[in-house]
Amino acid sequence: MRILSHFLPAIAFAAFGLAPTHAAPPNFVVFISDDHGYLDSQVAGAPEVRTPNMLRLAEAGMTFTNAFAASPSCAPSRAALLTGLMPTRNGSMLNHQPPRADVKKLPAYLQELGYEVVAFGKVAHYKQAKDYGFDHASHDTFHDHEGIPAAMKFLRDRKSTKPLCLLVGTNWPHVPWPEVEPDGEAESSVQLPPTHVETPETRHWRRRYYAAVENMDADLGQVYDAAYKDLGENTLFIHFSDHGAQWPLGKWNLYDAGVRVPFFAIWPGKIKPGSKSEATISLVDVLPTLVEAAGGTRSTDIDGRSRLSVLLGKATATSDYTFTTHSGDGRMNKFPGRSVRTSRWKYIRNLNPEAEHHTHIDRGKAIDGNGYWRSWIEKAKIDDDAKAIVDRYFRRPAEELYDLEADPHEQHNLAADAKSHIPLNLSREMLNAWMKQQGDEGLATEKAVAAGFKEAQ
Repeated sequence: MRILSHFLPAIAFAAFGLAPTHAAPPNFVVFISDDHGYLDSQVAGAPEVRTPNMLRLAEAGMTFTNAFAASPSCAPSRAALLTGLMPTRNGSMLNHQPPRADVKKLPAYLQELGYEVVAFGKVAHYKQAKDYGFDHASHDTFHDHEGIPAAMKFLRDRKSTKPLCLLVGTNWPHVPWPEVEPDGEAESSVQLPPTHVETPETRHWRRRYYAAVENMDADLGQVYDAAYKDLGENTLFIHFSDHGAQWPLGKWNLYDAGVRVPFFAIWPGKIKPGSKSEATISLVDVLPTLVEAAGGTRSTDIDGRSRLSVLLGKATATSDYTFTTHSGDGRMNKFPGRSVRTSRWKYIRNLNPEAEHHTHIDRGKAIDGNGYWRSWIEKAKIDDDAKAIVDRYFRRPAEELYDLEADPHEQHNLAADAKSHIPLNLSREMLNAWMKQQGDEGLATEKAVAAGFKEAQ
């Protein structure tokens, strides 16, 4: 436990700073994309997808290279963002499950500081924004693309003199992805992750996903321009995704493809343009960061940690860790797990390894990926590499450990390797301590929550 204490000095989780760093309270604009993986942009080096507005953000402010969702599914991730609490503590563990009514939420924190707090588009999970206490919330139904122009009209027409926190959620690049014409030359140049099975269908659907990412980037650019045109330079603009993309071993999974997200912060005169940070940031950290930037007082009741000092270049905090959880929703995605990630190691504990893993990808409609998944199944019948990927999709061991420096795509599980016993044991201790602090009893908690949510519906 002496080693463990070195990593967990803050699992008591102090969150807010003590003093404002500027005379006038800043405005906040938070732009949330839907199902977008960290690696899938020009900023992260993906040549096939055009994201000029993400490049603009990277040039104007700080890019976080180690940003993570609290959960790889929509409702738990967004509830964690909007409460500063991890899913077990806020009550939103299952997808479509809202946080408990008694949990204090982001609007209340900022309203107490004199802010107007509004939401357009998919900010909370679908149709749940009305329960978060926003001063205004609208356009939060499935692929309602009117939320973007409505947000910009709100900014143009706004008369209030209160400082503003505006949250805008695009539905892109969530499925259904846009139709694109088949183009053999363009598709042959698509670079597939090693977790994908190489088929023409995979390449075609990857292009469709990139088209959806480009739609998101266009929405981002509109909101970014409107924010500074209508609110001025004393505006902290933050952009991130709720979790990774809907691909096998991505969304609904605790691998980096499911939980590592793009994250940018811009604040003219405060955040250094073109800067990068390797500090670990979780989406639960957004709420306390905004509260500290607004001059809020310290609270020890949440899991998030303010990252304002990192944004302002006063700290680096490169040696860090993050925890993630996954439960499931309905008959889909029911493969619960917990994980801890440091700068080098990822440890995943699968709570029900005897079960098979299934998602919308192999059991859903064609818009959810069946257009390529069938090609994976067919190739797995004749190709050993394809079979290994498909088998891994369906079945996982109780423990997984990955050396992210040597294996960034998490291909080689070291949990059974005797050489890895020190990071494995340390990771186990870290996760055990954190789960105890969270009141999380693993599979027993999963079963109790699932039973309670079913009864409530």
